[in-house]
Amino acid sequence: MIWKCKDKKIEYGKKILIMGIVNVTPDSFSDGGDYFSVEDAVNCAVQLEKDGADIIDIGAQSTRPNHIPVGQEEEWSRLEGVLAALQGKITVPVSVDTYYPFVAEKSLEMGADIINDVSGIVSPEMAEIVKKTHCGWVIMHNGPAAPQNVKDFFEKSIAECKNFGIEKEQICLDMGIGFGKDYDENMTLLSNVCAYKIDGYPLLLGTSRKRVIGQGSNQENPKERTYGNIAADTAAVFGGVDIIRLHDVKNEKQGILMAENLKKYVKL
Repeated sequence: MIWKCKDKKIEYGKKILIMGIVNVTPDSFSDGGDYFSVEDAVNCAVQLEKDGADIIDIGAQSTRPNHIPVGQEEEWSRLEGVLAALQGKITVPVSVDTYYPFVAEKSLEMGADIINDVSGIVSPEMAEIVKKTHCGWVIMHNGPAAPQNVKDFFEKSIAECKNFGIEKEQICLDMGIGFGKDYDENMTLLSNVCAYKIDGYPLLLGTSRKRVIGQGSNQENPKERTYGNIAADTAAVFGGVDIIRLHDVKNEKQGILMAENLKKYVKL
């Protein structure tokens, strides 16, 4: 199966793909300020590819609970230099984490292949950019996860994309772990990934270092949540997730590979 992202065709379904995170922010909950300079952000992206990332996801705005939003101009000012400096440094597709159409368009012009949109809506402005550029589009559920909310949102979003004339192969879906959801809702999603899979669309999981992992593993320090994340990754792999978004690619890749190999021996 193929996820079309501009001129790149990302094959999914045969193995779990890993999306490595680069936060170009001063205030992200787990690594704010670590890669805020252009040099540090580029070095991080290069290392993530070496560690096994199949996609690099760059974000310039924290989306942690109670974050202070930055405007589109500020977000773009943080991204522009990084995207420029990254050209020719990595070979894997580049995703940009933004819900601003202005930033999305600028990023795609600067070489990005995917827009990772956490807004929780299929806006006409973003849809027009996605259609025009043929980029990949991650559409994420944002809000409470009452029964059927997520699946209904996915189906509605798919229909809206079709009406906008966007190819289905451009779309990736994300359950939105940690976005407007409480602990029980997050855990229910994680333990029932198979219920939210829609044939023909890759499913992305983003739990890396999040509060639900801290609560579930009794670990307050986000950077020390690797083992809790591996457990969550394993549940998601068994549920049929296609892409996992991670900070700690080097170590968590081991858990993902083991989960993939274990899954082959599961007897239904």
